[in-house]
Amino acid sequence: MVSVLGPRDEFLRILETGLGADVHVRGNEITFRGSPQDVTVAADVLTELITIVRTGQGLAADTVERVLGMTSNPDVSAAEVLTQNILSSRGKTIRPKTLNQKRYVDAIDKHTVVFGIGPAGTGKTYLAVAKAVQALQAKEVNRIILTRPAIEAGERLGFLPGTLSDKIDPYVRPLYDALHDMLDPESVPRLLTAGTIEVAPLGYMRGRTLNDAFIILDEAQNTSQEQMKMFLTRLGFGSRIVVTGDVTQIDLPTGTRSGLTVVEDILDGENDIAFCRLTSHDVVRHRLVGRIVAAYDRFEATLPPVRKN
Repeated sequence: MVSVLGPRDEFLRILETGLGADVHVRGNEITFRGSPQDVTVAADVLTELITIVRTGQGLAADTVERVLGMTSNPDVSAAEVLTQNILSSRGKTIRPKTLNQKRYVDAIDKHTVVFGIGPAGTGKTYLAVAKAVQALQAKEVNRIILTRPAIEAGERLGFLPGTLSDKIDPYVRPLYDALHDMLDPESVPRLLTAGTIEVAPLGYMRGRTLNDAFIILDEAQNTSQEQMKMFLTRLGFGSRIVVTGDVTQIDLPTGTRSGLTVVEDILDGENDIAFCRLTSHDVVRHRLVGRIVAAYDRFEATLPPVRKN
C-alpha cells in the first residue's frame, strides 16, 4: 500500500487532486465514490499504478502525474508506456515517460528518417541518442554521427581558438552530456578517437555519404532549407536519421527561412519518413519547465502573427 500511495501519502494527495472520484483509504482497501465514469477512470489509474509497482520499477510523484495524464486515452496502457526500456547503463534505465515519447521511440524503430519536433525538455535529443547507443550496442550500425548547426558562429569556426574539437565543443555539449549518461565516461573519448562516435558541425557534412550509421541532427530549426536538403541527402545504405528541433527557438538571421518549418510540407506522405510532435505535456525536466513552456505558448498565441517570429 505504501508503494502505491507513497511515503506520507504523497501519491494519494496527487490522486485526490487529479481524479474526479473521491478516494477513501482504510487499511489495505481503497474505495472510489463518484459518477460511474469517474469511478471507472479512478479504477483504471489504480490498476496502472499497481502494474508499474509489480514490475519493480517503483513510483515517483511525476510518474503518478503522468499516469493521470494518460487516462484521457482509453486505448493506451500507461504502464506499458512507462515500463518500456530503451537502454540500461550503470544502474540507470532510460524509458519514454509520456505517450508522445513512446510514439517517437516507436517511430525511430519503424522508420528510416524521423523528425522529432517539440519544445525544450521533451526528450527529443536525449531519446534519439539513447536509440543511437542502443543500435550501436546491438551492432545494427557501425557508428553514431551527431551534428548541430553552429549558427552562432555562422558555420565558420575558423576564428575560434583551438582544434576542431575545441571549436565545436560549446555547440555539441548537450550531445556529450547525453552520451555520458548512457556510456561509461572512460569509453566516450575512446569511441570518439576511433571514429565510432563522430561529432561535427553541420557544415562538415557536405559531400559525404554516410553508410551504416545512426545520424542525429540536433537544433534543426537553425538550418536553412538548403542545409536541410543537404543533410537529408547524406543518407547512405544501412543508416538511420533522426532530426530534432524546436520551431519556437529559431536563431537564423531575419529573412532566412528555417528548413525545419518547411520540410514537413515537402516530405509529407513519403514512405519511411515520420514526423513526431511533442508538446509542453511531454516535458520531463523539472515540473516547472512544463508550466513555463505552456505559459510562453499561451503568451505567444496572443501576439500578432508578425511578432511571433
